[in-house]
Amino acid sequence: MAGRGESAGFVEALARGLDVIEAFSDSHTSMSLAELSTATGLARPTTHRLLATLIELGFVRQSGSVFELTPRVLDLGYAFVSSQGLWQIARSHLEELVHRTGESSSMAQLSGSDIVYTARVAVPKIIALRVEIGTRFPAVVTSQGKVLLAALAPNDLQRTLAVPSTSRVVVAPRDPADLLRELETVRARGWALADEELAPGIRSIAAPVFDGSGTVRATVNVTVHAAETSTDELIERHLSDLVATAAAISADWRRMADRPYVEVTEA
Repeated sequence: MAGRGESAGFVEALARGLDVIEAFSDSHTSMSLAELSTATGLARPTTHRLLATLIELGFVRQSGSVFELTPRVLDLGYAFVSSQGLWQIARSHLEELVHRTGESSSMAQLSGSDIVYTARVAVPKIIALRVEIGTRFPAVVTSQGKVLLAALAPNDLQRTLAVPSTSRVVVAPRDPADLLRELETVRARGWALADEELAPGIRSIAAPVFDGSGTVRATVNVTVHAAETSTDELIERHLSDLVATAAAISADWRRMADRPYVEVTEA
């Protein structure tokens, strides 16, 4: 893994520490030193030193011969969400949307060629994939990802699609020409549909959320179970509420950006 960074300021030790954190997952919540060394590709002594540092910082704990993450790791993700003000802005709107539709709703942003969930209000449903804040999916097979990709300039789109996905979900490659045609449609109509592309039984629609400058920075979706709701029903029953919710979140985001900033210092 040495020499991954291209910039002069790249800190390999920090990158390796993050490798250790990212090695844990819902299927590998507790791992031994040997397992972590294998998962990260790092030598055992290096892995051991990194774990010792993470334990001292409170991000990892040790139980016997195995290691596991602590809840403090959530601070890393929530720091981003809080810095954007997304959860504070979106929460009441998502809750109201879920109340009206009876279906789960999430907010996501683009991260490389993936989407990452930054807010979510769920209802009990049996679905093929578990979704929570921080979950990543390949953008090209999600309604939210299509909205975010459609908002990119052509050069930015190509660079984004060239970034390897870091999602644990593996999907079949899409025909580039077909994808570009679909993104043109999404751009023209202002919303996107994903019909069991991410996984069987998962169907969703998404609409864009704009920041204070009018740039698409996030999306909101409504997700249904395909066996319960057809594509036509999803669009007819929920699209108008979804678009209205996205617009309300965008308006609140603009108002937050327009608030005067006052720095308060102690006398």
